[in-house]
Amino acid sequence: MKNNQTLVTSPLLPPLEEFIPYLENIWQSRRLTNGGPFHERLEKELADYLGVKYLSLFANGTLALMTALQALDIKGEVITTPYSFVATSHSLLWNNIKPIFIDIDPATGNLNPELIERAITAETSAILPVHCYGIPCDYNNIKKVADKHNLKVIYDAAHCFAVRNHGESILQYGDLSILSFHATKVFNTFEGGAIICPDSETKKRIDYLKNFGFADEVTVVAPGINGKMNEFQAAFGLLQIKHLDAAIEERKKIYQRYVAELIGIPGVSLLTIPDTVDWNYSYCPIFINEQIFPVSRDELYACFREKNIFVRRYFYPLIPEFPMYFNEADNIIETMPNAWNTSRSVLCLPIYPGLTEEQLAEVVGIITSFIQIRVA
Repeated sequence: MKNNQTLVTSPLLPPLEEFIPYLENIWQSRRLTNGGPFHERLEKELADYLGVKYLSLFANGTLALMTALQALDIKGEVITTPYSFVATSHSLLWNNIKPIFIDIDPATGNLNPELIERAITAETSAILPVHCYGIPCDYNNIKKVADKHNLKVIYDAAHCFAVRNHGESILQYGDLSILSFHATKVFNTFEGGAIICPDSETKKRIDYLKNFGFADEVTVVAPGINGKMNEFQAAFGLLQIKHLDAAIEERKKIYQRYVAELIGIPGVSLLTIPDTVDWNYSYCPIFINEQIFPVSRDELYACFREKNIFVRRYFYPLIPEFPMYFNEADNIIETMPNAWNTSRSVLCLPIYPGLTEEQLAEVVGIITSFIQIRVA
């Protein structure tokens, strides 16, 4: 953090002295990558922590998503959300797959399952939803449509580390789920990611694909990629697990403070977390209704920037607004009004372990100052 900036997030960094023994171990073993001991340990410990059976680590979440599409032999068209980070749909383009964007549920930010069926064509092979902000998609209805039309479902679960619904990991939904361990995530390995898969045979194929397609020293079974996580990332992940529960609890307290301070302010709404969900407090989005709130979302955003508070408009603009996608989604305002309106109203507030009381109070104070002005 520079010049008294307050960022929207900050990476979880355990004490450096706790990482030194891991580095010393790597130096002694001289094993830097290619499925070393830390890599093997992290796969097992993460699977145990997350409550899943099979997990394959990757250098980053985008490579994991690209490989998941390869592993399931997805082709043609894939129905997906316009309201996400571009890596979701970029992974489709890298696989020569056409993204078909449909609107979202405004209450959750997730893909609206009622709109999926009408977007299906003879070329559709899969559905790629995002559990936006870690709030579970409508899994049951998505599965009904997918089963009816024999479609695969790959969940972009980049926001969902440790999230459970009805006591079970939401990473078990669909055919595959993808995690990101980017520095901005609740759990990070500097960069990193993973594919959660249902059985050992699928994991074996994924592990081949992330290592250039090698099945053994002299056998290549597929045009794989170099997606392997190295020993430094894996070691850091092992250390992170030890601090994770405390970090999520700190995030929870910050989020609850925001809710207590902002609930009931005219023109400001907050995310609804279902009672069945054990959430990870990865984001704190608020939504500004400029018909009620005294200033627009972008005017409020500018006020934050003037104070060196770097809130973010996750996700704005919509993916189909970028030049490489624009022709895939004509008349965005008419065809995807919920996504359009959400992208024009959202602001994600700072939330991370180490955010101080003073910083939180300043964030809240900027928002409430406009209400005070109106009352005055």
